[in-house]
Amino acid sequence: MILGMSLATFTILHVIISLIGIASGFLVLFGLIKGKLPSPWNVVFLVTTILTSLTGFCFPNDKVTPGIVLGVLSMIVLAIALVALYVFHLKGAWRRTYAITAMIALYFNTFVLIAQTFEHVPVFHALAPTGTETPFKIAQTLLLILFIVLITKAAKAFRNPLISL
Repeated sequence: MILGMSLATFTILHVIISLIGIASGFLVLFGLIKGKLPSPWNVVFLVTTILTSLTGFCFPNDKVTPGIVLGVLSMIVLAIALVALYVFHLKGAWRRTYAITAMIALYFNTFVLIAQTFEHVPVFHALAPTGTETPFKIAQTLLLILFIVLITKAAKAFRNPLISL
């Protein structure tokens, strides 16, 4: 039991929260590329992305896993994003800081989505049963390249002070 739920129910809840965070994160990313911060999607993204990490920490583990490490890193970049948004109100360099850190959190969640896909979806698992095979490495490398390009575009476009909260 985790938070009063069976492991299966808790896992489904965690996955739903994660998918909402990823989907809303892409809406925010494309808004940032247009120089805008889409509301209410930004709040949905931040809340669900934080909840994704927090619920991820609740799974039973005997050791530190890559998911836990990414969860910690995600919470760090989200803390910086929240400071940029709610303490410094996206003034000056904090606009770019927000775009970069919030979208790094989206990258981390998408990275985990791909890793989980290779682990749990049979057709992908057959391609990379241990997660160290070439198809897995190619998928994650392409994801990294895509996010470097998209985050760079978002950071450049979002430095424009015209904002839609």
